[in-house]
Amino acid sequence: MACCQSYTPDYFAITDILSTEERISCKIEVELPELGFLDSSCQSEDLKIGATVEFPLWLAEPLKSLQNSIVSVDVPKIYKEGYREILEADAEVIVLSKWNPFYYELGMHVRKLSDRDYEIITESLLQTFKSRFQLVMDWSQNATSDPTLSIQLPRLERDLFLIGQQAKIRLMEWLKMGTNELVVSEITTNLKKRKREQYEFD
Repeated sequence: MACCQSYTPDYFAITDILSTEERISCKIEVELPELGFLDSSCQSEDLKIGATVEFPLWLAEPLKSLQNSIVSVDVPKIYKEGYREILEADAEVIVLSKWNPFYYELGMHVRKLSDRDYEIITESLLQTFKSRFQLVMDWSQNATSDPTLSIQLPRLERDLFLIGQQAKIRLMEWLKMGTNELVVSEITTNLKKRKREQYEFD
């Protein structure tokens, strides 16, 4: 299912490819010869220690994960304490797709880049999802739902929203079909017959 692929990082999943295109602010920890052009403000041919450069997540992650890290990563602000507190206060009123259309997928990657905040970000993602799940399901089951509602949801929630809508449509179609005349099963008939005979015998 698309929602499962979306939630779990997957190298071959389109959602994962798109989410890892997000550019992340990185600080250079090792001088990089002849890469000064990566920093528009750099006057040197080399990329100096301490320079700040934005790399796509798919590149920043392996550079950070090396035994001798080439970069240190600044966690995107939407996963920092201030934004986490906003979600803790009332996650249901936030239009998460405006924060990032791949909020959960990106968060699953970003949490691995912060040793200090790994567990905090993980818990924030989980609690945010849990607190918004009922809202998403309510929207998907509401026949009068605004057709633009799904646009307000990040990818994972939108997948669930669409799955819920499709399930509701299939249920309504099934109910409209009606049912044929119910026929009593042979087992039930025989059981009633035996009970009647036993009653008459007694």
